[in-house]
This record gives sequence, structure tokens and C-alpha cells, in this order.
Amino acid sequence: MNAIDAWVWWLVVAVALGIPLVVTAMPEFGMLAVGAVVAAGAAGLGFGIVVQVLAFVIVSVALIAVVRPIAARHSSRHPHLPTGIDALKGRQAVVTERVDGSGGRVKLAGEIWSARALDAARAYDVGQEVDVVDIDGATALVI
Repeated sequence: MNAIDAWVWWLVVAVALGIPLVVTAMPEFGMLAVGAVVAAGAAGLGFGIVVQVLAFVIVSVALIAVVRPIAARHSSRHPHLPTGIDALKGRQAVVTERVDGSGGRVKLAGEIWSARALDAARAYDVGQEVDVVDIDGATALVI
């Protein structure tokens, strides 16, 4: 096998490692593919098979040892951004129609919501600011 054949084979290996990277989304395959590309470069420069394999192994192991822990650390730090009804809990609303234990309406996040007082004995008049404790279906429970 001459030098041209060797670098072509290393590129074939890199592409073959890139396929499971795309299919499984496992970054380790990408790191191995980069190692194969470096080995292809070594073959293209005329280095022997021993240097090519060493380049592949050293680059692949170095990437897995260095990049993988960094990527794992970053992927585990997802900031919790509440969305949907979870984002409405704890917000303030303005009473637009008297709210008591049986119902009423509030303006919450720019929209009119049906509302109910969490404490059935309590009532809130128009214009009062209330805090949303929970969302029950399409009804905001307020205090």
C-alpha cells in the first residue's frame, strides 16, 4: 500500500466514524474521526504506518480525555428556565373582575385569566395586585 492509498483509507475510516456520530449523537465517534483525519495527514506527509497509528491513537485519546469531560460538564449545567404555566407561578397579576373563592378574572402576563382565590374566605377587588400561586387548568389560583 503506497502513501496515497494510506491517506485515502484513513479518510474512509474518518467518514465511517462520522456516520455513527450523526446517527447516535455520541461525540466520541467525532473525536475518533478527527484522529483518523490527523492520521490521514500523517500518511499524506509520507510517514509510515506506525506514525499514522500513533497519531490516530494519541489524538483520539487526547480528545476523549480532554474534550469529553468539558462537554459533559457543560451539558449537565442546564439553567432551569420555566416555561408555559410554570413561568406564570409566582408572578403578579392585577384583578380585573372581583376574585373570590368561586372565581373572577385577572390580567396575568398581558392576558386575561380566570382566577380563584386560594383562600375561599378571601376576596380581591378590581385593581388589586395579587400573586399567582398555581395554575389549575385555565384558572390562576391567587393570594
